[in-house]
Amino acid sequence: MERLAGKIMLGSGFGRICVAVLAGAFGALALPPIGFFAALFVSFTLLVWLIDGTTGHPEGGGWSRGWKTFIVGWLFGFGYFVAGLWWLGNALLLEADEFAWALPLAIFGLPACLAIFYGVATMLANLLWSDGWGRIAALAAAFGLMEWLRSFILTGFPWNAVGYGIMPIPIMMQTSNLIGIFGMSMLAVFVFSSPALLGTKKGLLPGLSIAATMMALHLGYGAYRLNQPPPPVTDDLTVRIVQPGIDQSVKMLNTDRTEIFNAHLRLSSLPPSPGHKRPDIIVWPETSVPFILTQNPDALAEIAKTLEDGQILLTGAVRMEDAGTGLAPRYYNSVYAIDSEGQIIGATDKVHLVPFGEYVPFEDVLRKIGINNLISLPGGFSPAVTRNPITLPSGKKLHSFICYEIIFPGDVPDDIATSAAIVNVTNDGWFGNTPGPYQHLQQARIRAVETGIPVIRAANTGISAFINPMGQIVAGLDYGQKGIIDSTLGRAATGAITTDMRQLHFWLFFFTLLVIAIIARLGLFDRKN
Repeated sequence: MERLAGKIMLGSGFGRICVAVLAGAFGALALPPIGFFAALFVSFTLLVWLIDGTTGHPEGGGWSRGWKTFIVGWLFGFGYFVAGLWWLGNALLLEADEFAWALPLAIFGLPACLAIFYGVATMLANLLWSDGWGRIAALAAAFGLMEWLRSFILTGFPWNAVGYGIMPIPIMMQTSNLIGIFGMSMLAVFVFSSPALLGTKKGLLPGLSIAATMMALHLGYGAYRLNQPPPPVTDDLTVRIVQPGIDQSVKMLNTDRTEIFNAHLRLSSLPPSPGHKRPDIIVWPETSVPFILTQNPDALAEIAKTLEDGQILLTGAVRMEDAGTGLAPRYYNSVYAIDSEGQIIGATDKVHLVPFGEYVPFEDVLRKIGINNLISLPGGFSPAVTRNPITLPSGKKLHSFICYEIIFPGDVPDDIATSAAIVNVTNDGWFGNTPGPYQHLQQARIRAVETGIPVIRAANTGISAFINPMGQIVAGLDYGQKGIIDSTLGRAATGAITTDMRQLHFWLFFFTLLVIAIIARLGLFDRKN
């Protein structure tokens, strides 16, 4: 290990660039659908040694070392994000004649931007870099901070935060209820970086001991939480998820709207699954209704014919709102609640829109050079100002997260504990059977664990699932399947940590690592360790 560490530290030129990029790319194997979390041990061990190589050269001063460390982190992040997000380009191929030119921007441009966060993380860690295990704490704190910033800067895109790599299965998901995904990112970086100490020997015993203790506590808490008595199920709320399996190219043609609508109705009217009663709530995916419902009373009448007395339909749909005389109408990506009389009894709109998918940032400038939305809609969608729950006639509340809104922990409202479930409607058909839908599902599972609230996930082409508050999939339909799932809705987890408490734990963890890194930088630890 010492010989390998020395080669990595002393490497230069093109070989060093390749090691940094490949180290990041290899780490993407920890992400769904592969979930080989041990890959990150290799990735972060190499990253630590690469940083050692930049900080070990006194020439050039602090700025030069900081810049070189930034480049190492950026190359690492570029490899990680290209390998983990290449599938985004699939959406552009659905209308290749118009958007194929942007394929390099999706596959390489976005990763290049996201990699800046990892470059800054390594540069910040460089400020507190030391010889022993304190540098591991510095790197973990810096990554946690930058993953947190990545969740909201320029609207945010926290997809594939490093912390997801240490949570491939439910027993490894439970600690996220205590410290959230950004705290999990710090835990992951510390644990995954610890083998680097084998190559340098300094701080070996305390560093590996602390990392092993962290991992043991992580697994132990997961086992403890999963062995608690499961929350009782309610006997008065059965939910059906409809997965119509309609190819995205068919939806975009906009020629078979009636058939698309009828396909949803047919699945909704199927008899209950064995062992289940008639569903009280039926959930359709994002933008399932292929026209403006408020302008189509016949469609509402067909829904009323399909629903039995007392049933409620929750469906993704485009909502149009009159903006006033002489002004273009506003469009919202919404979820409607419709009763068995065909009346719209509730609606909630998407708050966090997808840049270049649902709106164009700096629209006046970018549209002039030919950059448009993937979704053909005059002016794009408008965002809702606040996230409002849908209140059912029974009084139960459901919070909806439309599409990728589920990946933003900061979008979870303060009153989430009053909700009976989170409803995540989405259309991952844009990305085909690539890693995208599997990564999206994992992030929905972690939101269930963090909040302690069950998630009802309805996806057009999959993956649809009932997810309990422990992140376990109670029932689901895989990608590409067409059908329904019926399940009785479980209650929220007992003893779940509130959002405020989880954020407090994250910051306590961050400052603990920061203090350790500062103490190590000042040389106050026994250097013999």
